[in-house]
Amino acid sequence: MCRNIKTLFNFDPPATDEEIRASALQFVRKLSGFPRPSAENKAAFELAVDNVETVARALIDALVTSASPKNREAEAAKAKQRSAKRFGSA
Repeated sequence: MCRNIKTLFNFDPPATDEEIRASALQFVRKLSGFPRPSAENKAAFELAVDNVETVARALIDALVTSASPKNREAEAAKAKQRSAKRFGSA
């Protein structure tokens, strides 16, 4: 369930609000154990996602590094190579 949470700090271009929201959603899903909340839990679930998203954005905005930003395409290519090595190429 949480395999979709990716590192979002120190990329060029920076993480988008949509990426942070998606990570927050995955985090709350993992914590709650619900892929989708029931009608009774929907408000609490959405509030948790909103709060995690806010805190995650604040964290990413506050972090500093002397390392140069990573290139998204290069990192995606590396991930594909690791996956092909691990699972074999299709």
